[in-house]
Amino acid sequence: MLFGQDHAAKRVGPGPYAAAAPPGKRRMDAGTTGRGADVKELLRTNDIVLVSFVRALLDEAEIPYLVLDSHMSVVEGSLGVLPRRVLVGEDRMTAARRLMAENGLRHEVRDDGR
Repeated sequence: MLFGQDHAAKRVGPGPYAAAAPPGKRRMDAGTTGRGADVKELLRTNDIVLVSFVRALLDEAEIPYLVLDSHMSVVEGSLGVLPRRVLVGEDRMTAARRLMAENGLRHEVRDDGR
């Protein structure tokens, strides 16, 4: 079962951030954003619990995202040295930043949005 499927079924209706979410998909893959779509870095952290929380928030808000470097622990020896990056489509970045701020994570969000 994919992360977020069990709690997504309990929702009554779309959240306040769901207006522009692609139907049926919350996570980005090669076909989600379309050709040439720009993504920006929302968050970079070594805290895997924080990454899990952010993923849950983005899933609930139906904001597509991509987590990079989550499997790098194999290379680094599970030391947690390499940070995980959460990317969001440029068109959803404002909603994602607002969501993070509303949940007390404003200090975790990258300012430059690379």
